[in-house]
This record gives sequence, structure tokens and C-alpha cells, in this order.
Amino acid sequence: MGKGLIVAVAVAAIAGCTTAKGGFCAVASPMRLSAQTVEALSDREARALLAHNRKGEKLCGWRP
Repeated sequence: MGKGLIVAVAVAAIAGCTTAKGGFCAVASPMRLSAQTVEALSDREARALLAHNRKGEKLCGWRP
């Protein structure tokens, strides 16, 4: 299984998480990848990763 696919699965799993103790901000964290991993991402995976990090910026105050 490639690193890009692993990232996409992780993003999908984290994006839908909600617990009784809190929502997205309680369970998610920014995803930061090495340059090599970023180069290996498909467009779809890159969009999913960017959407995850932008959601965190908006809802949780993450900084790039």
C-alpha cells in the first residue's frame, strides 16, 4: 500500500470523526508531509489533505 493511499484513508477516517467528548478539533490534528510524500500524492489525495487542513484552520485555529 502506497504512502499516498495511507494518507487518503487517514484523512477520510479523521474527517468524519465525532465523539461524545468533542468534535473535529478534539480528535484531529494538522497533517504535515515530507516533500517526497507530497510529490507522490494524487490530485485527489492532495485535495483531501488540503481540505482537512483548511477545515482545521477554520474551526480549530490551526496555523500553517
